[in-house]
Amino acid sequence: MTDHWLSVCAKTDIPAGEWITFDTGVEELLIINLEGDIYAIQDLCTHDGGNLADGELDGDEIVCPRHGARFCIKSGKVTTPPAYEDIKAFPTRIHNGMIEVQVD
Repeated sequence: MTDHWLSVCAKTDIPAGEWITFDTGVEELLIINLEGDIYAIQDLCTHDGGNLADGELDGDEIVCPRHGARFCIKSGKVTTPPAYEDIKAFPTRIHNGMIEVQVD
């Protein structure tokens, strides 16, 4: 299977510092606007399998609402236990004013 781009929403639909969830049909993603830059990560805490969408954004990290694990939204790298496994980060782009995410 080749990689392809999925259209998510207009860039203006996600204000700076906010995020939305997006279902690719395979997994849930968080689409995050950090100071005008758009990032996409799995909506999944690798510590206990819960969603990150109800967490808080602290700089370029999303904080899990249950146990405080942190993940870098730019790379998906775990930065603070109790999680030890990274999450997936996905390439994004703006095409004709729309946010698109590259998935495989």
